[in-house]
Amino acid sequence: MQNFLRINTWLGWGMFAVACFTYAFTVEPTASFWDCGEFIACSYKLQVPHPPGAPIFLMLGRLFSLLAGSDHLQVAYWVNMVSVLASAGTILFMFWTLTLLGRKVIGKTAATVSASEAIGIFGAGVVGALLYTFSDSFWFSAVETEVYALSSFLIALVFWAMLRWELIEDEAAANRWLILVAYLTGISIGIHLVNLVILPALTLVYYHRKKQNPSFLQSIGAVLAGVLLVGLINGGMLSGLGALAFATDRLLVNSFGFPFNSGVVVWLLLLFGALGYGVYFAQQRKRPMLSTALLSVLFILIGYGSYTSIVIRSNFHTPINENNPSDLINYLHYLNRDQYGSRSLLYGPQFTARVTDFKRGKPQYKTEGKRYQIYDYEPAYIWEKDQQSFLPRMGSQLPGHADLYAASLGLAKDPTDPSRYQKPTFFQNLQYMFSRQMGFMYMRYFLWNFVGRESDQLWADWYPRLGKSVALPESIRTNKGHDNFYYLPLVLGLMGFFTQFTKRDKDWLVIAVAFLMTGLALVFFLNAPPVEPRERDYIYTGSFYFFALWAGLGVLTLQNLVQKITKHQVLSGSLAGALALGVPVLMGAKSWDNHDRSHRYTAVDFARNLLSSCAPNAILFTGGDNDTFPLWYVQEVEGFRKDVRVCCLSLLGTEWYIQQMKEPADGSEPLPISLAMDNFRTGINDQIIFSENPNVKQGIDLTEYLKLVRENNPAIQAETSLGTINVLPSRVFSLKLDRDTIQKSGVVAKGMEPLFTEDRMTWDFGTNDIIKDRLIQLDIIAQNQFKRPVYFASTLSPANYLGLKEFMQIEGYAYRLMPFKVAGATDGFVNTDLMYDKMMHKMAWRGMNNPDVYHDDTIRGIPVVSARLAFYRLSTQLIQEGKLDTAKAALHRCLEVMPDQAIPYDQISASFIGPLISVGEKQKALEMAQTMMKRCDENLNYYFSSNGDAEDIRVNLFQMNRIVQQLREAKLETLAQNYETTFERQYQKFERRFVEAE
Repeated sequence: MQNFLRINTWLGWGMFAVACFTYAFTVEPTASFWDCGEFIACSYKLQVPHPPGAPIFLMLGRLFSLLAGSDHLQVAYWVNMVSVLASAGTILFMFWTLTLLGRKVIGKTAATVSASEAIGIFGAGVVGALLYTFSDSFWFSAVETEVYALSSFLIALVFWAMLRWELIEDEAAANRWLILVAYLTGISIGIHLVNLVILPALTLVYYHRKKQNPSFLQSIGAVLAGVLLVGLINGGMLSGLGALAFATDRLLVNSFGFPFNSGVVVWLLLLFGALGYGVYFAQQRKRPMLSTALLSVLFILIGYGSYTSIVIRSNFHTPINENNPSDLINYLHYLNRDQYGSRSLLYGPQFTARVTDFKRGKPQYKTEGKRYQIYDYEPAYIWEKDQQSFLPRMGSQLPGHADLYAASLGLAKDPTDPSRYQKPTFFQNLQYMFSRQMGFMYMRYFLWNFVGRESDQLWADWYPRLGKSVALPESIRTNKGHDNFYYLPLVLGLMGFFTQFTKRDKDWLVIAVAFLMTGLALVFFLNAPPVEPRERDYIYTGSFYFFALWAGLGVLTLQNLVQKITKHQVLSGSLAGALALGVPVLMGAKSWDNHDRSHRYTAVDFARNLLSSCAPNAILFTGGDNDTFPLWYVQEVEGFRKDVRVCCLSLLGTEWYIQQMKEPADGSEPLPISLAMDNFRTGINDQIIFSENPNVKQGIDLTEYLKLVRENNPAIQAETSLGTINVLPSRVFSLKLDRDTIQKSGVVAKGMEPLFTEDRMTWDFGTNDIIKDRLIQLDIIAQNQFKRPVYFASTLSPANYLGLKEFMQIEGYAYRLMPFKVAGATDGFVNTDLMYDKMMHKMAWRGMNNPDVYHDDTIRGIPVVSARLAFYRLSTQLIQEGKLDTAKAALHRCLEVMPDQAIPYDQISASFIGPLISVGEKQKALEMAQTMMKRCDENLNYYFSSNGDAEDIRVNLFQMNRIVQQLREAKLETLAQNYETTFERQYQKFERRFVEAE
């Protein structure tokens, strides 16, 4: 066909335009939850995000942020546009890849393909590209600032480039394409390491061109060589080169007195000198394969060189500087992701295993003067031998995980040791891997994209399930995340799968390897724990990309089927394309509402509300990603409340973060931490064990105890197999207060002054060990002495409140530590005047009253629960104080900004019935009760009929029981009895399923 290539080019850009339009109109205008706020803040100021970093992504984000000009509120939008354009670029190269693969299936070149064949090929490209455009997981990543959109673009570009290389007959020109692929691979390392997993597929493309008619076993050998290449680049080239550079530097510094980093310079000179000489040697001896191979290594390293920006920016001590990779020691920790630990893959302990002994592991280095010195050794745990296994898929030792493993396989307690479960067998490990890890944590995601999704609730199933004919409750039918694609994308993909397998088995094997490496192979490598904090479907978008290629090729299968009926070649191609085009159109129509974030500001408003809960110059303890990263964004980018020092507890157990907290930040004073670096280096005071000493059973002074910790005083030490460690000798802490200074500072409000009668705080910390982040919390509290307000986010786990809840005053979304306690206030107490002012005048909930704005499960979690809980605590306290009109206004405000039509009632809303009745809103309360009881009854009927999640069942039962309790307290006995009958009917089902089973 004469104009095939021209049409191919323009259609490709047409697909780019469709995708770009789709994502640009649905992109979030500001920061989203999870890592997005962190990445936007780090892009804007070129700071250092969590390991192993994404320097290329950050530099692109920085460039796009400049388009915001002086309007800081537009920075997030423009950084989000990196994902929009990268995702559209993915679709562009996907189209060109599909038309290339389509020509190979037909067996024609661009010049020889007929008009009817061209229609089928272009139809395949359009349908496959649009199908992936509207796929659930890819669309999710395309409209927020995350690395996965740009990662997908590099996968699509590299795969297309390798297929283009295959078509080039001139060896010199072809070799240039190989070097381009190598450079792009190096660049992709600066975005996300997951891009490396397509190398086995690329190796197979190379082998098939170089080897005529290879056997299947030879092809598998090429794939294994590609797997080895991934290991060499990831473990050898990245981590290995860094380790060798550190060893060289250590030798030169310690043995010959060279300055720090001399070994890095020497090692780089030797490495690039050897590569340069190798290329020169190969070209002089006319060995093009060797020359190309060495140049490829060189260009991978050049691409990988983007990581130098991480070291450079870290040395500027940016406010966000995770792991502080400013020197070689910390850089290696950063690159190796040491803070996340590791999981056994081939052999290791099961979750039932216990540590029997310790031995010295790898040495831990620090810089001391002009030398590297060993200050400690990593503990190498020795596990029970009989509790270890090959392929240990159930090895997590985290709290609660043992029960989850046991529940998934029905494991009983060990009869010889009832404190733990029976050891899983090798076959039970395989069962868990196939059912939970590969089934629930991968195939469920795969089917979301190509069959449909039940809802957007956490752990929602794919839909519709074969053989599952239970009627859906209204809460799922009306959920915007409820999508039914009627299996059409899956069927189209299977058609393309078999067509390519029968006509181009070599190409089929390439895509199959890429599909498996980006899917099930990743599942095997990650060896996921039994539960994750969020759905992880975005990890596997590469796998869904390659299946979507098969879906596109399914158009050619459909064309052949239609042609057998119509006997007309051109008509068959047009009809097949039109029929298949209905599949992505259906996906786009079904999925638009649950991917449209164009009017969503929830993450930013949540961050602002949390910061607005704090008094000026406050210290705020937060927990993890969603109550920390949005705060980093609004402070670093929007410049909001930079006086508040955010202290993330999930990072406060690391030496680099503690040291950063001891230093001033932009707009915030350093935190008062008395412990020195040698008191909190990695491995030092990681866990202070509780070991009660009868002599101090009544309590110890916190300031004195911290002094003993600083001194490593023998009075609080014990001997272990690893040496001497500090212990906690008492569960009771006390802290002496300077009452005069505190009273003059105005910390205690006038209405609370009668409660401030003691000159010492005394509280029960409990018998828990002190882990490092809580040790630093205690140090901050002791040294601060109420000079700065100290707040704890309401999102923290109970242990992070340090047993101090009776001393905490609720102020919006946070608890403020006070120098007095309210006895019995186990969940803090409320200053209604202060709380009312903050909740009614200083908070924002933009768009949360709009049913047309998409509020997903993440938003319905922490942001909504925090707001509703704060309003509930305020209104109930106002009612107790007799301020009914004020309580009524607070309740109305909550229902106004988060109505059921936009944010469905939840377990917190169930507690609003009583307060509404108390303030004279009986009719509204009864309407809420009826709505929630009907909804819970429908939900439970569905969950019990479909073997639903136990937690969902418990939440709905809780809501029903709470409503019955409040109606009974309000003396509405008849209605309470009616609802109680419904509750008892559902609870009996619960008992039969769970209680009796236990």
